[in-house]
Amino acid sequence: KRFREPKEERRPWRIWFYDTSKQGIGALFIHFANVFLSELTEEDPCSLYLINFILDATLGMLLIWLGVKVVSWIVHRKKHTYLVFGEYG
Repeated sequence: KRFREPKEERRPWRIWFYDTSKQGIGALFIHFANVFLSELTEEDPCSLYLINFILDATLGMLLIWLGVKVVSWIVHRKKHTYLVFGEYG
C-alpha cells in the first residue's frame, strides 16, 4: 500500500513503521491470548478466535472510538498541540 500512495502524500518511514507495528503487536497478542485460552478452556481454538475477533471488531472498536473522542476533547480543551491525533509534526 505504501508504494501506491503518491510520493508527496507518503508518511515518513519511521511513522509508517510505528503505525504498522501497532497492528502486528495487536495481532500477536490476540494470537497468543487465543492459544492460552484454548488450553485453559479446552474449547476449539477456531471458535475462540471467532469470538475474540467479533468482540474486538465491535466492542473494541467502540471503546477505542470513545477513547479517542474523550482524549481529543481533553487535548483540544487544554490546548496541548503535541497530542493531537494524526498530527505527527
